Amino acid sequence: MRDGRLLGLAAGVLLGSSVLAGCGNGDDALISGVSTPGNHGLHGSYLADPYVVPDLALTGTGNQPVSLATQTAPLKLVFFGYTHCPDVCQIVMSTIASAVTRLSPAEQAQVQVSFVTTDPARDTPSVLRAYLDRFNPHFDGLTGPLSTIEDLATPLHVFVEKGRRLPGGGYEVGHSTYVFAVVGTGVTLIWNFTTSPAEMAADIHTLLTKEPT
Repeated sequence: MRDGRLLGLAAGVLLGSSVLAGCGNGDDALISGVSTPGNHGLHGSYLADPYVVPDLALTGTGNQPVSLATQTAPLKLVFFGYTHCPDVCQIVMSTIASAVTRLSPAEQAQVQVSFVTTDPARDTPSVLRAYLDRFNPHFDGLTGPLSTIEDLATPLHVFVEKGRRLPGGGYEVGHSTYVFAVVGTGVTLIWNFTTSPAEMAADIHTLLTKEPT
């Protein structure tokens, strides 16, 4: 894992966002100040001053235009990663998939999961579809021009960087490893990659059924 970089300012307090080269192993720990696990009865980091998701069009796995800002699902879960990631991306997506299966059918119908690629040169809609089907066929993958993806990532304080070339060919992509809970156009909760499926499912249930206090 590469050294974590502190990115993002929420209510005047920095939130730590580890940057992982090729999603290497490591501790993507939260920095205290925004929220700590258990605040508001939640396991993730609650943002009293939500990050705002910009209205930008990307391309979904069905080749349809998609804007996270205008999706109508009551709760949207968003993760930035890439299909060639050797480890952490698969762990996070498995966590999300397991968390979703713990929800009731009615709750599952209210949640949209979107995987935004940080490697659009290789992650075409068909590549993303094949990758996400391993976790849940209802998950959508978003790709598009790298400049648009970066414009989407910046206000969410997600870092994206093309990393070193690998000896066997290809290259790594360094990026933040948080999962974002989006209500409307606002990111209200952030989980790090050590969050368990049970913890994420409990938080999703809370976000769907009551306003955190």
